Amino acid sequence: MELADLTTPAGERLSGTPWQEYPRPQLKRDNYVNLNGYWDFTVNESPAPPQVYGRKILVPFCPESKLSGIGRHFPEGSGLWYRRSFTLPEEATGRVLLHIGAADQVAEVYVNRTKIGIHFGGYEAFCFDITDALQPENTLEIRVTDDLESHVFPYGKQVMQRGGMWYTPVSGIWQTVWLEWVPENYVNSLDIQVTLDAAHIQITPPLSGTITCQGKDYPLVDGAATVTPENPHLWSPEDPYLYDFTVSAGEDRFQSYFALRTLEIKAVKGISRLCLNGKPYFFHGLLDQGYWPDGLFTPASADCYDWDILSMKKLGFNTLRKHIKVEPEQFYYACDKLGMIVFQDMVNNGDYSFIRDTVVPTFLTQHRKDQKFHSDPATRKAFLSGMEATVRQLKNHPSICYWTIFNEAWGQFDSTAVYHRLKAMDSSRFIDTTSGWFRGSESDVESLHIYFGFWHRLKRSQKPIVLSEFGGFTYSAPGHIFNPGKSYGYGTCKDIPQLEEKLRQVYLQRVLPAIGKGLCGSIYTQVSDVEDEINGMVTYDRKLVKPGEAVMCEIAAQLQKAFREATT
Repeated sequence: MELADLTTPAGERLSGTPWQEYPRPQLKRDNYVNLNGYWDFTVNESPAPPQVYGRKILVPFCPESKLSGIGRHFPEGSGLWYRRSFTLPEEATGRVLLHIGAADQVAEVYVNRTKIGIHFGGYEAFCFDITDALQPENTLEIRVTDDLESHVFPYGKQVMQRGGMWYTPVSGIWQTVWLEWVPENYVNSLDIQVTLDAAHIQITPPLSGTITCQGKDYPLVDGAATVTPENPHLWSPEDPYLYDFTVSAGEDRFQSYFALRTLEIKAVKGISRLCLNGKPYFFHGLLDQGYWPDGLFTPASADCYDWDILSMKKLGFNTLRKHIKVEPEQFYYACDKLGMIVFQDMVNNGDYSFIRDTVVPTFLTQHRKDQKFHSDPATRKAFLSGMEATVRQLKNHPSICYWTIFNEAWGQFDSTAVYHRLKAMDSSRFIDTTSGWFRGSESDVESLHIYFGFWHRLKRSQKPIVLSEFGGFTYSAPGHIFNPGKSYGYGTCKDIPQLEEKLRQVYLQRVLPAIGKGLCGSIYTQVSDVEDEINGMVTYDRKLVKPGEAVMCEIAAQLQKAFREATT
C-alpha cells in the first residue's frame, strides 16, 4: 500500500504521511515530534527486543488492516515488535515524553534497549518519561501483545471469527505515537468545569501563571482560574461555539479550548426531560461503531471523522452514540467544533453469552439483580480501570453529554456501585447505567433497546426515557458490499425507496408518539455498514448515503416539532 493510495471517504487523495495532526487538541504544545509513518516490524516471541526486523508497517494502522501494509491477524499472544529511530531537534530541552494514543492490549516500551515501562489496556492513551534513556541517536522499540481468548481486558466488538454484529479483531498500535518536550515543572492534566456563563479551569500540578482568553488575562491561583466571557455564547449542535484560551504556567505554555453548556434533568409538564443549556432537548442520534474497511479502528485520515459527522448532520441527526469504542481525541474535537453530541460508551469486557445476554432479556425478563454477575476480580478491576481512564481522557470535551456504562448485560456487574463510582468522577453528564436490559440499578435514564416489535415497553417512567438502540434495517447496496452473500441486520429492504418507507414508519409511527410519554432521545442503528452488518445510513466504504437527505430531514423536523409541542 503506497501513501498515494490513501483516500478520504469523499475520494480525496492523501499525500505524505497520514495522521500528522496534533493528537491532543485540548492540551496543545508547540514542542512535539510526530512519529507516525513506516516502522520496522516483526513478530517474535522473545521477551527482549529482537535483532532482526524483516517487515515494514505503517503506524498508526493495526496490522490486520490493509492500510498497515501487513493485512493479517497473528496468533493470540504473539509479540508484535515495532522499531524506529529518531533524533530530537536541538531545541528539545527539559523532559521528553513519549505518548502512545492506544495499543491493543499490552504495550512494553524500550528506548535504546532500556525498558521504560508497560501499559495494560487497548483503548486509552498513555505516556512515559524517556528522558534518562536518551542518546544523540535513539532507537524506540515497542512490543505489543493481545489475547482475545482472555476476556479480562476490554475488547469491544472484536472476535476471532467475525460475522453478524461481531467484527475483525484489532491488535498492536492503532493511534498516533508522538514525542513532546516539556520543562521540569509542567502541566500534566487539565480539568474544565463550565456553567452557562463561566469556565472553571484547574491545572495539575497547581502552578502559578495566567490564562488568556479573548485578550483578557486571568491569574491562576493555586492552579485554578475562573474565565467569565462577556456576552456568553453557548454551545449546541446548532451553534457549536468554542472559546480558545492559552495557559502560561511557569515555563510551560499550551493552548486549549472550552465551551459553555450545561446538562440537567428537569420536570416539564410533569415529565422528566433531558435538558441542554436549561431547555428540553431531543437527542436524535445514531449508533456509531467507528470501523473502516481499510483501516478497521483507524480511518485513513482524521478528515474522515469530519465526513461522517457532517454527512449525519445533513440527514438531520444531532447525536452519535460511540458504541463500545474510544476514539482518538481528534474525533471528539471534530464533534466539538462541528456540533455533534456524543453518547460515549465504556468498552465492555468479560464473557458474552448469546442465550444469557441476548435471548433471555429480549424475550423473557429485563430486570435482574446484578451484584454477583461477572464476579472475577481481575475482570472487574480491568473494566473499572478502563472506565476511569476513559473519563479522565475525555471529560473536557463539550460534545460528550452522556456516559453509557454497561451495554445489554455484557460484562455487567454491581451496576449501582459502578454508577456511583462514575458519578463521583463526573456529575456533570447524564449516566446510562444499563443500556438495553438487566435494569433495576440506579441510573439517570430509562434506557431501552427495541428491535423486534416490543414497543409496549416504551411507556411512561419517572426517569427520562432514551431509546438507546432501535431500527437497523438492512439494504444491500450493489457495488458497496464488504461480504457478498452474507448480511446481518433487523429487517430487509429490497431498495432505497423501501428503506426510506421503513424509516418513515418506525420514526413517525413508533418513535414520534413516544415523545409525549417522556422519550428524550433515540439512537438508530447505525451510521455505516460494518463488514457483514449492512444496516448503516451509509455504506461501509462511505461512497453511498442510502436514504435521501430530504426524507431524513423531514423526519427530523417532525420529531423536533413533536418534541417542542410536548415541552412548551
